[in-house]
Amino acid sequence: MRVTRTLRATIGAALTGALFLATGGSAVADQNRDAQWPLTAFGAQDVWKKATGKGVTVAVIEKAFRTTHQDLKGQFLPGKEFPNATNDGGLYLKPGEDRRDHGTGMTGLIAAIGHGPGGSAGMKGLSPGVKVLPLTADKAVPDATRFAVDHGADVINMSFGADPNTPDMCESIHYAVEKGVVVVAAVGNEGTSEKHIPAACPGAIGVGAVDEYGKVWDMSNYNSSVDLLAPGVDVPVLGGKSDSQYGTTDGTSVATAYVTSAVALLREKFPDLTPGQIANRLVKTAALTPSVKKKHLKLPDDHYGYGYIVPEAALNEDIPAGPAQGPLPMPKGKAPSTPVTAGVKNDPNPNPPMSLGDKLTIYGGIGVGVLVVAGFVVAVVVSRRRSKTAAQPWG
Repeated sequence: MRVTRTLRATIGAALTGALFLATGGSAVADQNRDAQWPLTAFGAQDVWKKATGKGVTVAVIEKAFRTTHQDLKGQFLPGKEFPNATNDGGLYLKPGEDRRDHGTGMTGLIAAIGHGPGGSAGMKGLSPGVKVLPLTADKAVPDATRFAVDHGADVINMSFGADPNTPDMCESIHYAVEKGVVVVAAVGNEGTSEKHIPAACPGAIGVGAVDEYGKVWDMSNYNSSVDLLAPGVDVPVLGGKSDSQYGTTDGTSVATAYVTSAVALLREKFPDLTPGQIANRLVKTAALTPSVKKKHLKLPDDHYGYGYIVPEAALNEDIPAGPAQGPLPMPKGKAPSTPVTAGVKNDPNPNPPMSLGDKLTIYGGIGVGVLVVAGFVVAVVVSRRRSKTAAQPWG
């Protein structure tokens, strides 16, 4: 049973191996809006009555962005590009793939506002009221993280994995948490128990992927760094090849973007909560499918974490703030602070803009299969090779 039916019945009581099917032009934009099954599962229209992420800054660290995509116009703050040691930034591209696909796709899941009259066409993100601080980085992810903290970010999206020996990676996340910034990271797309940073760094919220039936994606990594799950299979995304490109993809990267969005919604409604207290609201309202509940798992579980995020419940439930550190592992000896809201939030920076619960027990929505457009289909399978020195996007 898909989520939509279960939702209606109970509401009263993501390394790269992603398949990207590109579709050109805006003729299918409304179809893409309709195909956004995660928004249906989340009950986004009701969620947006409570919060849209207005006034919240989300830093997205990626390889590249198409900042001019028609569904993202006006959503970007001036960002910064951090130099990389190689021209391709360690990102292996297949013929027909654009280096901006991943960053544009993840940003759209968070912040897209559609286009046309009233934004009625195209895709929308789960937190369309936010502004995005786009940071292009590869080896310099820790520098980008610190920059985000110092330039007003409320939450940082890390839809990638990095070399375990990257200097300052976990320390930079500790810095963010100490300053009241929430860090959300993908656990990986290998379908193994291998841990990766930044998701494995104390203080980061590690995210795995689930499909529209509430089943954990086969390629979602499983280990103690999995804190929460979110939609990450057959998810419509924006593409980076043109200002009107759309497609579908899988991955814990996708799931990470949705958790980042949920954090942004909570940041708007509960601006004084620490990163740990924000995580607490997501954990306390996370859901599991009935079949999983019957297993009587000890939570958090390596595959399921605490369960699937339910943004509406996280926004609405009466949940005590709890201790500052929250329920997830935090840096030892470090106390997360409340967000710093004075002085730097949304300040312009001198760098030029870059070119880009239990109301709900399982996810579902409208059936989303592989997107097919007559006359034009481009399939790109991203290489599973991983740079030993560079951040690698996950799905």
